[in-house]
Amino acid sequence: MLITADFLRPGDEADEYLRAAGFETTHSPMVGKRDPEQLVAALDGIDAALVANEPLTADVLARAPRLRAVVRTGVGYDSIDVEAAARQGISVSNLPGVNANAVAEYTLGLLLAGARRLVQSASGVARGEWPREDGRELRGSTLGLIGYGATARAVVPLARAFGMTVVCTSGLRGPDVRFVELPELLSTSDYVSVHTALTGRTRGLLDALAFKRMKPTAFLVNTARGAIVDEAALVEALRAGEIAGAALDVVGEEPLPADSPLRGVAGIVVYSHLAGQTAEARRAAGLRGAEELVAALAGRARFVVNGGN
Repeated sequence: MLITADFLRPGDEADEYLRAAGFETTHSPMVGKRDPEQLVAALDGIDAALVANEPLTADVLARAPRLRAVVRTGVGYDSIDVEAAARQGISVSNLPGVNANAVAEYTLGLLLAGARRLVQSASGVARGEWPREDGRELRGSTLGLIGYGATARAVVPLARAFGMTVVCTSGLRGPDVRFVELPELLSTSDYVSVHTALTGRTRGLLDALAFKRMKPTAFLVNTARGAIVDEAALVEALRAGEIAGAALDVVGEEPLPADSPLRGVAGIVVYSHLAGQTAEARRAAGLRGAEELVAALAGRARFVVNGGN
């Protein structure tokens, strides 16, 4: 079994679980941009893989003939060509809800940081200034959630504890959330937080038209996938005063390129994809991922997202 998630280590609980189940483990941590050739080499002779955001393209999968099961240590699996995997008889699983609490808390952190301009204040002090601009309170404002999976549902009670009204575009009905169509959500929300999967339908969902629908005082948070936001349109919206700011934990290309248009834009703060990275969430991801991998090889996977074996 190959383990590429950089937070998993030889001898940790996930590794011990796999070895106790009778499997040989190989760790090949991959950080930054994932090189497909490096991944092909790492997959040589591998039957199953526990991966992070590695680009498991059709070409990479075709060059891994022994591979039978892949498990993502998170929720999103857009980096994996699940249809190509299915054609090769490879099951692909994710771990729904494994880091929901971590991402929900982080989301509230970004909302607070944006409302109170915490990053701008600290950066100003570091430059020798003493910023004293007014912030905003979350209480009495409306939070719009795009998507209503496990993470978004975990955000709701936290937001309500701060006195926010919550609206959402879709999902299971609940007593604490009002469900509306996306145009209404965008036009009525003071804060918009993205929690939907990246699909063909949601790629570029927040485009120039979407930003024009938002309040000029609105603030955007994205902890889902960078490609859901049209980054060029976001930059133009900020510069035109169509929205007030954005906190992006995810971007279209990670790490953020030196020439990214997101750099140096007042009101945009980019973080380094940390929302789901807590000690608790990582431990859960490792153990649940190891369990799913063993189950998948036995034909009993619980969270298969494709038509593999």
